[in-house]
Amino acid sequence: MVSPRIIDLLRSGQTNDSYIVRGWVRTKREGKGISFLELNDGSSLQGLQIVLPQTIDGYETLVKQITTGTSIEVSGTLVESMGKGQRVEMQATAIAVFGTADPETYPLQKKRHSIEFLRTIAHLRPRTNMFGAVFRVRNACAFAIHKFFQERGFLWVHTPIVTASDCEGAGEMFGVTTFDLNKVAAAGKPIDFAQDFFGKPAFLTVSGQLEAEIMAMAFSNVYTFGPTFRAENSNTSRHLAEFWMIEPEVAFCDLEGDADLAEDFLKYIFNYVLETCPEDMEFFQERVNNQVMTNARKIVDEQFERVTYTEAIAILEKCSKTFEFPVSWGLDLQSEHERFLAEEHFQKPVIVMDYPLGIKAFYMRVNENTSSDRQTVRAMDILAPGVGEIIGGSQREERLDVLEARIRSVGLNPEDYWWYLDLRRYGTVPHAGFGLGFERLVQFITGMGNIRDVIPFPRFPQSAEF
Repeated sequence: MVSPRIIDLLRSGQTNDSYIVRGWVRTKREGKGISFLELNDGSSLQGLQIVLPQTIDGYETLVKQITTGTSIEVSGTLVESMGKGQRVEMQATAIAVFGTADPETYPLQKKRHSIEFLRTIAHLRPRTNMFGAVFRVRNACAFAIHKFFQERGFLWVHTPIVTASDCEGAGEMFGVTTFDLNKVAAAGKPIDFAQDFFGKPAFLTVSGQLEAEIMAMAFSNVYTFGPTFRAENSNTSRHLAEFWMIEPEVAFCDLEGDADLAEDFLKYIFNYVLETCPEDMEFFQERVNNQVMTNARKIVDEQFERVTYTEAIAILEKCSKTFEFPVSWGLDLQSEHERFLAEEHFQKPVIVMDYPLGIKAFYMRVNENTSSDRQTVRAMDILAPGVGEIIGGSQREERLDVLEARIRSVGLNPEDYWWYLDLRRYGTVPHAGFGLGFERLVQFITGMGNIRDVIPFPRFPQSAEF
């Protein structure tokens, strides 16, 4: 039998009706001849209060068995609650215990636990209020992403996880091999990848963009949503080795259309989360970051500011603020620069466009009629208050000769991208897209300080637990 979710009973359960609910005990209070349990099944921040009368069969045994963490099934009648903060509670008529939790060793007792400690018990932390809220919001974000694109006729495409292409040209990729690495090391000879499983060096993907471009040349509007990997030896609160990316690709689209899509996309997701997870968002506002709701409303309500990179640099150079990293044209914007623009100067989301060619990827369209010393590409970043860059995108280079030259200029071999170049040989069109790191999005919405706390099982240098 499928039991109703606790959130549904709290919102719309009918008093005097009988139900069966299942979940884990958060707290237990014993009174004279009666006990009170808070039961939670993960569907909501609030649990359902279970009133356990002394007259129930096996009362004494049950009271001893049931502790924080115990999983139970409760049969009972929903009644109007006499206490504050809850509409209904359940008068239990029967309880079955599925699994006990030893109070001497169960680590999630009724007290505050540090986030650092909870990170060490990632197999249990989803049962806490904080991480329950995080993963419900994460789920809502994922659903909203698919809903947004599907409503607009986009095709969801599954791009490969194993690839021979370095989309970003950064070289920070995890290798994939079937070689016995101990034997390779012992041999002391150059590796012959022709003998490996794929017959060439292979890696875990850093992006599905290049393959998404293939599909966009047939279906016009597509998007990816899947895992990506970066072997960057970075132990910061903003980096993961394994993360999820959303990457739409749109044929017959320029940078302005790309920026319009990205702005609409963010507004849709934030609005959906505010509507479907109000209790969780209130929790983050009260317990995590008191700017969460303000930042969310700015995304939903404000029209994003749009400036060129050159204009942004001029603003930064003229401001009175002292930055850790000096500002000059041609350098990439650092997080402190991005946050100043979004939080202090414009005080709302900002789209910075037309970045210097030298700091952007080979596939971005080179702007025409720009000076040789300040050559730019049709790239954009969306900067948000509280987080800095949240989306990066560009119009893609559709001109075959220019793209071939750009590939060579970054030290890559055009022959390795023969299929990518074919897209420019056969029916090329202007097209554009962007990438959104899913965990960065969830971190921004929830206000969580560390990206490792918005993914169930984080992967980072020296850690691949659970």
